Amino acid sequence: MRVSLFIAGRIAFNRFSSFSKFIINIAMIATAFSVAVMIMATALINGFQQVISDKIFSFWGHMHVTQYQVNAGPLAEQIPFEADSALEARIRAIPQVKDVYEFATKSVIVKNNKETEGMIFKGIAPGSKLSFLEEGRPVRYTDSGYSSDIIISANTAALLQLRLNDAVVVYFMRGDGLPPRARKLNICGIYKTGIEEYDKAYLLGDISLIRRLNDWEPGDIGGYEVFLHNYGMIDSARSSIGEVLPDELNLRSMQEVYPNIFDWLGLQNKNEIIILVIMTIVAVINMITAILILILERTNMVGILKALGMRNGAIQGVFVYQAGYIVLAGIVIGNVLGIGLALLQQHTGFFKLPEESYYMSVAPIAIQWWKVILINAGTLLICVLILLIPSLLVQRILPVKAIQFK
Repeated sequence: MRVSLFIAGRIAFNRFSSFSKFIINIAMIATAFSVAVMIMATALINGFQQVISDKIFSFWGHMHVTQYQVNAGPLAEQIPFEADSALEARIRAIPQVKDVYEFATKSVIVKNNKETEGMIFKGIAPGSKLSFLEEGRPVRYTDSGYSSDIIISANTAALLQLRLNDAVVVYFMRGDGLPPRARKLNICGIYKTGIEEYDKAYLLGDISLIRRLNDWEPGDIGGYEVFLHNYGMIDSARSSIGEVLPDELNLRSMQEVYPNIFDWLGLQNKNEIIILVIMTIVAVINMITAILILILERTNMVGILKALGMRNGAIQGVFVYQAGYIVLAGIVIGNVLGIGLALLQQHTGFFKLPEESYYMSVAPIAIQWWKVILINAGTLLICVLILLIPSLLVQRILPVKAIQFK
């Protein structure tokens, strides 16, 4: 093995130019390109999933606790129930849970001059986090009555030609053929999530206003938004929260409320696998071609080594080790290129995206280092194992004919 490694090193670092040197460089560049593409692809896909998930969860939480409704959609108004501080404390005590907030929704029509827009008024309670707020300030609550502050999306502001501190008339719909109730409210903030389903549909305000217009009791709410420490904890949190909920309350995750968005996110995992497989195949084909050319060019050397008594396995090892040098060099270059481009995009955001199609204006990057390590180890292992097959050609070379080979 030491002899094979020594010979492979001398061949790999041979400074004299030859046709095989050109092939080695091509194989090295192809391997580097494949590794760089795989690193960038995983970083981009992870970034997409992370950013979109964060946008969804920052607006709605990870899970909802509401009264059970048959076939309730994301825009359905909730059946009220009385807020229970003891229940809220039990939910907060679950290790996976980060925060719990009260909420309620109601259908409204927003009117400004000649423009009107049908939307959903989301009532939020004091303390609710608004990480997506871009301009202005949060709602200011009062000890009695309700706040007249509302927060609208940048999309709605542009559509209705509204700005901060503008007054707008909001009509709260009532069922049973009753006329809507109008309220003049003040725009205190403008938010933007980049997700069309949210930005076109919702405005935010005081949950007490919904209580007043729905004739609810002072302690009634539409439900609880449950925020978790990590998106991956949803399954374990579901069972834990379900154990403390009374029978009349229902628990739904955001995947159930907005399945189309999460189906799209799940599709990205398939795209990631396809890219990894294609790039691995490209690297393997290039390496197989390179080692075949190396063996053919070194036929004389193979014949001499056999004539000197070197075993087939040891001679095969020479070419496998040499190919290993090429793969390692390609992996190092690919890491520098892939990680370098990923970090450049992460810090500068030079690659832009149409926000209406991708929910974000800049291609996001999220490097998961365990995936980078897996790509490197997998590429090296697969290439070296596959290269054992063409190296078997050494066994078919006869010393007498090989020494005469030109």
